[in-house]
Amino acid sequence: MTQTRWLDDDEQRAWRALAGVVLRLPTALDAQLARDSGLTHFSYYVLAMLSEAPERTLAMSTLARNANSSQSRLSHAVSRLERSGWVARRPCPGNGRVTLATLTDEGFEKVREAAPGHAAEVVRLVVDDLDAEQVRVLGEACERVLARLDGDCPAEQGPPDGTMAPCTPPTTTSSSSAAATTA
Repeated sequence: MTQTRWLDDDEQRAWRALAGVVLRLPTALDAQLARDSGLTHFSYYVLAMLSEAPERTLAMSTLARNANSSQSRLSHAVSRLERSGWVARRPCPGNGRVTLATLTDEGFEKVREAAPGHAAEVVRLVVDDLDAEQVRVLGEACERVLARLDGDCPAEQGPPDGTMAPCTPPTTTSSSSAAATTA
């Protein structure tokens, strides 16, 4: 039986601050998007992920991973987005077991309209009170936590191939010409 490792005072302070952000930030972002665009934050995030993808299309499994979602939650959200005419699903031509999600022109316009207000709210709530170094450190810390959550970095181990520093998540690419941001 292993002994419990309790948080020290600094770790407890950091954890409680992170827990507060995790619990309160989604509500604040949902409120802004609902008020200004009639979207949930998750729906916006899905639309933004598709807007940044090549040909505005991703496999549903990739979209779920990029949106930090379960496939079930994503499927329900995409169904709602389809009913609004913003996303279309179809089987992958090369592999019928894979379903592709594509952002429609109407969906692209919706995310373009929502992006400025959403970005302004993210800047107001998250970025404005941080300097450049704090933003960099916040990003790195969140990437490490996400890598652990994704199972990319088991405790006390680096990646299996040893090519990246421990707990460094794989990088993702996004189109620089995308109209929406995931902010």
